[in-house]
Amino acid sequence: MKAIWINDIHLEFLDDCRLQEFLSALGQQEANCLLLAGDIAQAPMVTDHLAKMEAAFSRPIYFVLGNHDFYYGSIAGVRTRIRETPRHSRCLHWLNDSGVTRLAENTVLIGHDGWGDGRLGDFWSSHVQLNDFLLIEDLARLTRPELLRQIQMLGDEAATHFKAVLSEALALAKHIVVVTHVPPFREAAWHEGRYSDASWLPFFACQAAGDVLLETMRKNPKKRMTVLCGHTHGGGTAQILPNLITHTGPADYGHPTIQNIFEWE
Repeated sequence: MKAIWINDIHLEFLDDCRLQEFLSALGQQEANCLLLAGDIAQAPMVTDHLAKMEAAFSRPIYFVLGNHDFYYGSIAGVRTRIRETPRHSRCLHWLNDSGVTRLAENTVLIGHDGWGDGRLGDFWSSHVQLNDFLLIEDLARLTRPELLRQIQMLGDEAATHFKAVLSEALALAKHIVVVTHVPPFREAAWHEGRYSDASWLPFFACQAAGDVLLETMRKNPKKRMTVLCGHTHGGGTAQILPNLITHTGPADYGHPTIQNIFEWE
């Protein structure tokens, strides 16, 4: 089977002509499904853009949400609307709610939004101010300790999800594909051609999720895992373990692109 991988497409930056060009390009690809690693649009537009993608692609679209998908909204509010989507759709599948999906005989898919959880790098000394802290209701106007508690809670949520689905995934297949927005490892948090520094890492990696994935694959050396993520807008590949590889997709606002087309058995 063939799977298209895209991330950080930020469709809100495209005019109607450029949007149609991108959707048409997706629709013309010969692939069985689309894997979308978050940052689709902003909160008021994300469900509409997902519907447009479904109309253009007309095959299963497995997606997670990124931090930009909550801009000008709340995390709970956007997730409530996204959770309603499958009831009106044949093709859209939010991986937070999808459990384990078989892609091929030896390959299954799991995923979760993830979040930069403040545990890597130096949160307390960092002067990085993401728009997340202004434009997402849950993170706006928080004190520094409150912000850390909130983003750690979001990271823990991703870790809990992966713990819940990995046993089934391991029982079903030799190869597990993980789609998440935020890189789950320090080595996968590429930024401007290198690893993110201590100021950016608190917001560019989800250690809680990474710890679960790492522990699982260490205990299962005969299985293999491929992680697909984005968020940092820097591209790179990191071989975390002999059986665990992570691909981080680059991105450029206003220029969405197909990262890769994978063939899995």
